[in-house]
Amino acid sequence: MKSISNKLASLLLTAGAWVGTAVHAVQDLPGGPAVNQLNLHPPVTKIAEEQHFLHWMMLIICTVIFIAVFAVMFYSIWKHRKSKGAKSANFHESVTVEVVWTVVPFIIVILMALPATKVLVAQKDTTNADLTIKATGYQWKWGYDYITGEGEGLAFISTLDSSHRAMSDSGNVSEAPANYLLKVDNPMVVPVNKKVRIITTANDVIHAFMVPAFGIKQDAIPGFVRDTWFRAEKIGDYYGQCAELCGKEHAYMPIHVKVLSAEDYSQWVADQQKKAAAKLDDPAKVWALDDMLKRGEKVYAANCAACHQASGKGAGAIKALDGSAIVLDADHAKQIQVLLKGVNNGSMPAWAQLSDTDIAAVVTYTKNNWSNKTGQLVQPAEIVAQRGK
Repeated sequence: MKSISNKLASLLLTAGAWVGTAVHAVQDLPGGPAVNQLNLHPPVTKIAEEQHFLHWMMLIICTVIFIAVFAVMFYSIWKHRKSKGAKSANFHESVTVEVVWTVVPFIIVILMALPATKVLVAQKDTTNADLTIKATGYQWKWGYDYITGEGEGLAFISTLDSSHRAMSDSGNVSEAPANYLLKVDNPMVVPVNKKVRIITTANDVIHAFMVPAFGIKQDAIPGFVRDTWFRAEKIGDYYGQCAELCGKEHAYMPIHVKVLSAEDYSQWVADQQKKAAAKLDDPAKVWALDDMLKRGEKVYAANCAACHQASGKGAGAIKALDGSAIVLDADHAKQIQVLLKGVNNGSMPAWAQLSDTDIAAVVTYTKNNWSNKTGQLVQPAEIVAQRGK
């Protein structure tokens, strides 16, 4: 009896902790999901507003038709039931009835199709864009390249914030913020009231770029280019996620779009250009070990720790870097090729999008961190030489 009471108490404590966690964790996120959300996200673009209108218009029409048809059916069943002595009528087809039930549904379909077609055509009109950004899906992050418009030439990788990933791995989400698993290190930044064309593609498997508040969802397919567009009419932060099941880290591939005023956007572009110029390293530069380790630590935390863990021990199918034969090997080319090309059909994705210096830094970091005290230093020039192989 005592053991049963202990088990019951344990179950109640577990349930209480789960409920407490759930209650604390769920909060409205402006520009993102809301508690008990039943409707579509609040729209901030004309396209999204039209989608809302179409959604409710068609829902109301279908509901009215449903009620009318079933009302007539149930009335007929009740009014003309056999227990009341009703007898079935014997009559031939009515041309009038057949014309009515053909013409009326046709008119209804046309009335629904016309506004839907108008919105669909508008969604695909990506011409005359003020800004063009290429969104590349990677396992499991997004790469943004500013192709044309103000900010042309900027490029960066957007990855889930490492603290959120650590929170998820630990299972302790009692203090989870409203933007849990939606916070990134580098959000896409765009100006308000400007037409932004998004070109989507992927580096490995099929992904999908979706931001509900903008009314956009476009597949990102390896080897293909698709596009969509939006014009945000309100300053703020808006969130989305990869909407195509793309592998085990699919849940950790958020999208964060920050919409700024024209003045703030121009300032952001200027700041980013300064940072980009500062990061424009000479691949021929010879680095000291300490400097390379400091840079490698940052690169590892932003891109590698999510899978291989901060301890380098890996998890499950993710191989450990601490004590790894490839990492310890004096032949640097082996580890460099893994980073440049990936292995195991994408379970270890390629990281060729990183700069030569960043790859050299993270390789150096893994070769000298944890128990891997090799003293080996990898220079950017080695990465340049390996890229063509």
